[in-house]
Amino acid sequence: MKLDKVQISHFRNIDDLSLSAHKNLNIFLGENGSGKSSILEALHYLGFARSFRTQKHKNVISHEKPGFTVFCSTIVEGGQQQKFGISRLIDDSCIVNINGEKSKRASDLASYLPIQIFTPQSSELLLGAPKLRRRYLDWLLFHVEQSFNSDFQVFNKGLKHLNALYKSSQPEHSLRYWNDLLSEKGEAISAIRSSLLNEHLIHLINANLKEFLPEFSFEISYYRGWEKGSSLSDAILKNRPRDQKNGFLSVGPHKADLRIKTHGTNAHEILSRGQLRMLVAAMQLAQTQYLHTQTSKSSIFLLDDVGAELDEEKSMLFI
Repeated sequence: MKLDKVQISHFRNIDDLSLSAHKNLNIFLGENGSGKSSILEALHYLGFARSFRTQKHKNVISHEKPGFTVFCSTIVEGGQQQKFGISRLIDDSCIVNINGEKSKRASDLASYLPIQIFTPQSSELLLGAPKLRRRYLDWLLFHVEQSFNSDFQVFNKGLKHLNALYKSSQPEHSLRYWNDLLSEKGEAISAIRSSLLNEHLIHLINANLKEFLPEFSFEISYYRGWEKGSSLSDAILKNRPRDQKNGFLSVGPHKADLRIKTHGTNAHEILSRGQLRMLVAAMQLAQTQYLHTQTSKSSIFLLDDVGAELDEEKSMLFI
């Protein structure tokens, strides 16, 4: 997939921008504060319906404007053109446009545009909370496994219901349905995540790391969110007294993590900031490589300040 036309209106310091994108590489040059990162941030909305710099949509709307709009057209294999747009208003409402069809669900847009973002903050994938590493796996499954999307939505809805029941101290019979549902969907989510990582991604990540960080060897594993040798149903029952007291379910795929070690120690405790960025780059490229083999889609890569924390050799190697 290649970007063709881009239009951005009332986004941060960008009042009105239209550009025609080159099919291979586009480079934005300018002084600090001139809007380079804002262009990437606007494009990020097309793939994620959110910013990579702030959690509040109103913060990216230009001063005294009612909302922002980002539009693009893309060229897919075979030369077919597709058109996508998103508008966010100051009241936090959202309007999505997909090939002329309007929707108020931002998630409808994300499935069409696989977008990757690489910034100086990308190291947070390894330094930050486990939810970032779960999101790393789930982004790819969202694009390639239809059954995952359904199971994921059902599990999250069921989790909210069970947590609400825990907070209200419901008796055993009222919990049984949600226990069974979460156990079934949770096991399915865990199995497909584990399969993706162990059967596909680890090989691709390690192949990239031989180029990026040949001086290290890495061990990559998936922690599913409950103890080994136990079913999720048994783990839920075992932890119920404590979880009811705390008001939330403490075991399951929502507690999973992706663990990366080198020489038996967590990678983020040994690697420099620049080396962490190269590790993240290897992981992101593995996502794109697998996506392409499964769907023939290619990601749109947004690169912000590629040289930050990288020496010239590593910068050129990544590029």
